[in-house]
Amino acid sequence: MKLFQSARLKLTGWYLLIIAFISLLFSTAIYRSQLTELTRFESLQRQRLEQRLEQGTGVFPMRGTGIFVLDQELIDETRNRLLTTLAIFNGCLLVIAGGLSYFLAGQTLKPIEEMVEEQSRFVGDASHELRTPITSLLVNLEVFLRGKKLTLKDATSVIQTSVKDVRHLQYLSNSLLSLSQKAETTAYTRVNLRESIDEAASKTLPHRRKKKILLKITGKEIFVKGSKDELIELFTILIDNATKYNHPKGKINIILQSVKNIALISVKDTGIGIKALDLPHIFDRFYRADLSRSSSKVEGYGLGLSIAKKIVSAHKGTITVSSQPEKGSTFQVRLPLLS
Repeated sequence: MKLFQSARLKLTGWYLLIIAFISLLFSTAIYRSQLTELTRFESLQRQRLEQRLEQGTGVFPMRGTGIFVLDQELIDETRNRLLTTLAIFNGCLLVIAGGLSYFLAGQTLKPIEEMVEEQSRFVGDASHELRTPITSLLVNLEVFLRGKKLTLKDATSVIQTSVKDVRHLQYLSNSLLSLSQKAETTAYTRVNLRESIDEAASKTLPHRRKKKILLKITGKEIFVKGSKDELIELFTILIDNATKYNHPKGKINIILQSVKNIALISVKDTGIGIKALDLPHIFDRFYRADLSRSSSKVEGYGLGLSIAKKIVSAHKGTITVSSQPEKGSTFQVRLPLLS
């Protein structure tokens, strides 16, 4: 982006200005220090020579000739060499610092650039998903209003379609709000994971019945510290996801176990699986919609797994996935046990 390239150059300029200022201060201090030493050396040498002349040795020539002239030329040459050395050093320093400053400016602005790009993509995807139900709702209402011979059946059909679109909008807005809110950890209490999974299974029962999906839950009661509502939402998302992408009459196995100080929950399905290319991105917001908005037959907005990851992170846990196309997927949630 041109904006960040311009900011990078400006930041590089500021870095160079600061480095040049510091380098100039140090160079000035070094030059003055060395100049003081040269002056002290010159003064000391003259004093010693004058003392020898006063002693009447007659070995050294008078002041202003001979060795005094040679010593002054040597001192002047030393000063010039010092200035040249400092100039070369500062020049090399600025060249090297320029490259490092440009690199550092890029590294400094990179997280901001990625955040802006992510925000722009998020806004674009959200606008696209919001536009679809809004457009459908508007078209249905306009068609209904233009109709000359309207019946109660027609009105009922339009209302039912409109309610469906409004529910989609409500779900999407609630999901976006959930992703944008900061995690609250102050109200965390003792939560039975088995009970949370059972409640999540009850919520997804109608959907599983339609596809005749068999759900099996194994494992003992395990307790963690967290939000019961959020954990129920987490398992609802995972079970619903395993149902949507499963084959008719498929299976979902949920295994709950404790490993050392960790609660391990595995949600395994016999569905269509996930390609290896897509695995690193499935927790990204709207990723499912990015893959194929128009051709996908599975309803959703690609926000569920993003919300699931946020919930797990808020509980100081991790969520991973392994999958093979046409063989199913396994999501594993790890949460710290209640101590």
